[in-house]
Amino acid sequence: MKYRRVLLKLSGEALMGEQHYGIDPQRLKTYAEEIREAVKVGVQVAVVIGGGNIFRGLQGASTGMDRVKGDYMGMLATVINSIALQSTLESLDVKAALLSGVSIDRVADSMSGPKAKQLLESGHVVIIGGGTGNPFFTTDTAAALRAVEIEADILLKGTRVDGIYTADPEKDPNAVKYEVISYDEAYSKQLKVMDLTAFALCSENNMPILVFDMNKLGNLQAVLRGDTIGTIVKA
Repeated sequence: MKYRRVLLKLSGEALMGEQHYGIDPQRLKTYAEEIREAVKVGVQVAVVIGGGNIFRGLQGASTGMDRVKGDYMGMLATVINSIALQSTLESLDVKAALLSGVSIDRVADSMSGPKAKQLLESGHVVIIGGGTGNPFFTTDTAAALRAVEIEADILLKGTRVDGIYTADPEKDPNAVKYEVISYDEAYSKQLKVMDLTAFALCSENNMPILVFDMNKLGNLQAVLRGDTIGTIVKA
């Protein structure tokens, strides 16, 4: 395998499957099976999941809710998704540990880089919920931060499209896909790979980002092998 340790970022919306809200058990199981296959070949996997299938902080702010409280609600939504993934992995006989950026006793231990790395070395999938533990930061930023903390080889962003395009491929049939693009070019062209804080964090720490279609079976394995799939953003 090309990568020894990866941080996999999944969106909360992806867990909805064909539903309009919540968690689709089949989609969750499919993701867990893909992660299990990665672990079987010796790859250390950490996962950060968004919470948009349940609640977004900005969603609350748009209706007049206090932004800070809304963001904490969003963090708790990521913990719900993380617990669901942990439970599903364990049902597949995969060791999984849940750490959290926001203190939540009895549910998850507090996140720390050394603790996460120790768990990864012992064969656990490490699921990191609770965002960064602070309001005003997205789960993209949390994923970038955690990838740097655990010294991942790469940040894998699993989406529903197969990479980064010159325009939204779902809206523009003439959009052209990039196979490799630099941080500077992605930023200057405002391609919205991740939010600016997350993107800057990856750029400053030379953390490559690979955007790929997580919903296609076998794609995660192909990415880990180093097949030409998705788009890589690097220096």
